Amino acid sequence: MKQGFVKVAAVTPNMRVADVEYNVNEICRMIDETTEQGAKVIAFPELCITGYTCGDLFSQEILLREAKQGLYRIAEYTKEKDALIFVGVPYEVAGKLYNTAAALNHGKVLGLVTKTFLPNYGEFYEMRQFQAGPQSVQMIETEGHRIPFGPRLLFQAETMKHLVVSAEICEDVWSAVPPSIEAAVEGATLIVNCSASNEIAGKEEYRRSLIAGQSARLLAGYVYANAGEGESTTDLVFGGHNIIAENGAILKESKRFTSGAIYSEIDVEMLLGERRKNTTFQRKGEYSIPYIPFEIEKEETMLTRKIPMSPFVPENKVTRSRQCEEILMIQAVGLKKRMLHTNCQRAVVGISGGLDSTLALLVTAKTFDLLGIDRSQILSVTMPCFGTTDRTYQNACRLTEKLGATLREIPIQNAVRVHFEDIGQSEEEHDVTYENAQARERTQILMDLANKTNGMVIGTGDMSELALGWATYSGDHMSMYGVNASVPKTLVYHLVRYYAEECEDPELKGLLFDILDTPVSPELLPPKDGEIVQKTEETVGPYELHDFYLYYVLRFGYEPSKIYRLAKYAFGGIYEDEIILKWLKKFYWRFFSQQFKRSCLPDGPKTGTVSLSPRGDWRMPSDACVTLWQKDLDALE
Repeated sequence: MKQGFVKVAAVTPNMRVADVEYNVNEICRMIDETTEQGAKVIAFPELCITGYTCGDLFSQEILLREAKQGLYRIAEYTKEKDALIFVGVPYEVAGKLYNTAAALNHGKVLGLVTKTFLPNYGEFYEMRQFQAGPQSVQMIETEGHRIPFGPRLLFQAETMKHLVVSAEICEDVWSAVPPSIEAAVEGATLIVNCSASNEIAGKEEYRRSLIAGQSARLLAGYVYANAGEGESTTDLVFGGHNIIAENGAILKESKRFTSGAIYSEIDVEMLLGERRKNTTFQRKGEYSIPYIPFEIEKEETMLTRKIPMSPFVPENKVTRSRQCEEILMIQAVGLKKRMLHTNCQRAVVGISGGLDSTLALLVTAKTFDLLGIDRSQILSVTMPCFGTTDRTYQNACRLTEKLGATLREIPIQNAVRVHFEDIGQSEEEHDVTYENAQARERTQILMDLANKTNGMVIGTGDMSELALGWATYSGDHMSMYGVNASVPKTLVYHLVRYYAEECEDPELKGLLFDILDTPVSPELLPPKDGEIVQKTEETVGPYELHDFYLYYVLRFGYEPSKIYRLAKYAFGGIYEDEIILKWLKKFYWRFFSQQFKRSCLPDGPKTGTVSLSPRGDWRMPSDACVTLWQKDLDALE
């Protein structure tokens, strides 16, 4: 539970219809299993103490009496268990029978959540046996205690105040206005659903989409526990399809037609961060539902959920390809609008033979196709200097040719040497002035060519470089429209790779794959034996690490120590802990010190969930102090 993680479990126990004693024993056995695995919030299926498919047996006094006694046996069994547990049970109040989910914690029944929407269509006829729950919470007397009874009860962890759990029952989530909506607005960060949803062809995918969508709508975690094979098959089959979702993502899902438990960890801190940012997620007036406290010990949750190394890049190839095509189109349409608005017929792209300028040229070519302008109107400018290698030079020239753009070669060695003489810079002094003078000379040429041709300079820098400040101020930092500004380096790679894989020209395909294999470098220092010596990732660190850090800083606002924990988990066996920490420190130092470069960025389209535009996602003072973040990092050593 430290750093906001809480382990949850969705359980389908082995059970028998109407055999309460057997069912209670199985529920207790699964409570043992799930608490031993560290689960702190555990959900069982709808009416699991009796079985959902009892039909008119629910009118039998003996079954209802045994179910109630069974509930309190389970409650007593939880006395030494450190978890909040929800079990489905039929419960009679004032002569009416209700379909409820009982919340149990340390030997107590904390409340009975009632089902709000009773299905009475198709294969369902719950109104034959049950009464819909009350509209608001009531207090009832049971076993010598007064407990809350009704919908949308909110259970709050004493040791983790932001862990607020609410429950709904099966059909509730399928309704037009699920009770979980109001519960989430009132503060619930985790919803459990005790369900008995039968299997028919096509229902699995619909159910999955429903639960994922509800967790996204509510900015919440969602634990869905479904009835399984133990239910009667007189007319229906239940598959035990359990789902754990978080903010639209399926964290864990069971195979159908099995029993047992699935586990994952809900990140409550992340959900809170999302709610803080989302100004449309707000309650009306004061809280109207009282919180019911429950107790669980605060401890470090062992992570089992998938933490991807490249959070900006979908792991599924089909999804990744679809997203790559979408991003390329967003970039191209953004540039198309700008060119139409400025009545611009030409574009100027500085082409180096590296990844970023390759992507920018590909996007520009796509834009010209959308505009119906011949690609020859794209001026692709290569400007070799002291660090240019033959490999990148040849790739720049060949790429321009294959895409049908117009190549312009302007060597800048002489111009830079004249500038060195003017400012008293030795060509043998390979310092920051030596490097930046080349970058600024290139930008000056591009800008002047754009003026000369009535064109527009297309920026090539990506979001990872902007985060690290790895750009020369008023050099490659500047353009007239930056098509890559919100694309992180790890995604740049996949966009170019996607273009290569979809390309029908074998020569262009081979050329793009060679560019993909070229080390990332600004090529500002002289090569050695014709090979690149200045490799960016040796100076600033691996981009896959920096993009990982950047994602969790921008997307969720995590503290450094939490990002370090996640990075160790994601990159375990690839990077040593001290290497991860080294580059995390470097990331924060550069991220804070280089904000001034991001405060005056050229326009560019947002393509993903986050960007560094000072007009959009990220507005940060250029002189903000890194002290708090540095202290958190120092404490890790």
